[in-house]
Amino acid sequence: MSGGLAGLLVATELARCQRGWQDKAMITRSHTKGDAPSTAVYSDCETFRYSLTRVWDPADKRVMFVMLNPSKATEVQNDPTIERCERRARALGFGGFQATNIFGIRATDPRVMRQAADPEGPDNKVAIRAGLDWADMVICAWGTHGAHRDQGRSIEALLRETGKPLHHLGLSKHGHPKHPLYIAYSQRPLLWT
Repeated sequence: MSGGLAGLLVATELARCQRGWQDKAMITRSHTKGDAPSTAVYSDCETFRYSLTRVWDPADKRVMFVMLNPSKATEVQNDPTIERCERRARALGFGGFQATNIFGIRATDPRVMRQAADPEGPDNKVAIRAGLDWADMVICAWGTHGAHRDQGRSIEALLRETGKPLHHLGLSKHGHPKHPLYIAYSQRPLLWT
């Protein structure tokens, strides 16, 4: 599907979703995937995914990844990014991870996200704040597309307000925290000062 047509479909669904969103609840779905119960939180129209959480050891520490925007992963099925996040969290010794994003709109192509009138979604910051309370470590990883609408800086400010240490897996030449998809597992989280 071309970016233009996909963008039009997303815009149509987004308009449907935003009409009266204040009166609607978010959808929470759960599924056990292997040894890890998985929970995803969506907008009632499912245009936005606000968080995706997997926990395989509830007694262990938890990590939250704050990335760009959700793709096609669900509580049942991983996409390549979520697969990498889960493997990295396990390799680092965490008992679970949560994926949140600076934009909540579900799109596999960043061009579609850029075309949306409101790519963040009405409850995205609520989900990020809840993730901050849940997580022991926060890894920022939205990549260079975080410059769109200056959202990366806005979410960075929200995260820093909590006083919780922020981490990254490397910074781009313009200072954006790199997306985890193509970063080696040997790269340890670095403190983002």
